[in-house]
Formats: sequence, structure tokens, C-alpha cells
Amino acid sequence: MPYTFYNSEVIEIIDVTPLVKRFFFRIPEMENFNFAPGQFVQLDLPIDSKIKTRSYSIASAPQGNNIIELVISLNAEGLGTPYLFNEVKVGSKLPLSQPAGKFMKPPVTTEVDICLICTGTGIAPFRSFLLDLIHKNTSHKNIDLIFGTRYEKDVLYIDEMEKLSQTIPGFSFTTVLSREENPSIGKKGYVHQVYQELYVDKRPTNFYLCGWKVMIKEAIQNLQDMGYDKKAIKFELYD
Repeated sequence: MPYTFYNSEVIEIIDVTPLVKRFFFRIPEMENFNFAPGQFVQLDLPIDSKIKTRSYSIASAPQGNNIIELVISLNAEGLGTPYLFNEVKVGSKLPLSQPAGKFMKPPVTTEVDICLICTGTGIAPFRSFLLDLIHKNTSHKNIDLIFGTRYEKDVLYIDEMEKLSQTIPGFSFTTVLSREENPSIGKKGYVHQVYQELYVDKRPTNFYLCGWKVMIKEAIQNLQDMGYDKKAIKFELYD
């Protein structure tokens, strides 16, 4: 099914690290850009490529307005993100698609725990999900968010996540750093050791994985080896 594209304007850009930026887009032709947590949009970029569109998960929650946030990591070997990082400024206009995807389904229930496992900017759909959970005051069981990256400087939304861990009942946020020698936050290592320890009891849980392809492939295998059905494992991978 072809996507419908709208005119969008970049209204703010925040440099998070040298390799990560937060982009805020406004879609002037509509009052409410309606989407569900976990969905993504496509940007139609003027780049020298057979496929000019690039997909990015929405990092903000639905708030009844026409503004969305995308958090994007630079891939210096690609074409899309170098254009966004080097050419796009506040005031730039880009075609932006209707929201798509069903990543964060099924709906939250009070019957099973939720485990969110991500690396890098894969935290985007989970941030949207958690903020929406607060806005709607949705009932739920325990929620674990396990965020993996290389160094402390690469941890995204840490202040916000720590605040959410004090605001959302049953929510826990764990950072895992693979290359930090003596981390002052979180744990050293990889995300796999964390969920394997947390869910060794094999309690009913829905798992959502988002991020680097290698991490997701290993996590899917590990979770199935632990006894979880593949129907309980949803994923969205980034190259």
C-alpha cells in the first residue's frame, strides 16, 4: 500500500551526542498527527539513491497536536542520515509519511509483564510507549526497560527514564554499557545477561526488541532457548 506524504517543517534540532540528534517536525496541514506508540514514519529525502525514503520510529507520544519527535543516529556510510545531519536545519521542509507499523501491539494488559529491550536509538518507540502510558494512566503489570549502548555518553533520555522509574508503578530502567571500563551508571556488559537473569523464572511476559540487528537475532534465540514462545517476542530492527 503506498504511503500518503505530508509537508513537514523542522522546528527544533537538539544535538544529543556527535552521532545522535533529536529532530522535531511539525505537520502544518493537520491539527492532530494521529499515531500509536511504536509506529514509524518515512522521510522522503532528496538523496542520490534508488530508494529515497528512510523509516524512523516516533520517539514522542501522541499528544493531540501536529508535532512529532524522531531521534536519529548518524550512519556515516549511508546517504539518509548524513543528509539529515549536514543539510537539514530548523526551518527545513521535508515530505513526511503517514504513521505505519504495529510494533507495540497487542495492547497492554494486567495479565503479563512487559520487557523492553533496546540498543541505541531503538529506545525511541519505547519512550513513546511509556509516555503514552502515563498520559492515559493505563493499568499494567511490571515493565522492564533494558537499554544497551557502548559508553555512558551514548545513553539516551537517561534523566527522563530515571524520572519515569519513580513515576510509573512497577517500571524499572537498566542501562548496560559494553565498552565502559568502570561505569558510574548501570552495568557493564550486554543486554542479554540482564533479561536472562530477570526472567530466569520464565514468568508470562511479552518481549519487545528494538535496535541493532545482531542484538535482536541473539535475543530472539536466547528467549526461545529460555522457553518463551516466539509469539511473545516482537521486534523491530535497525541496520
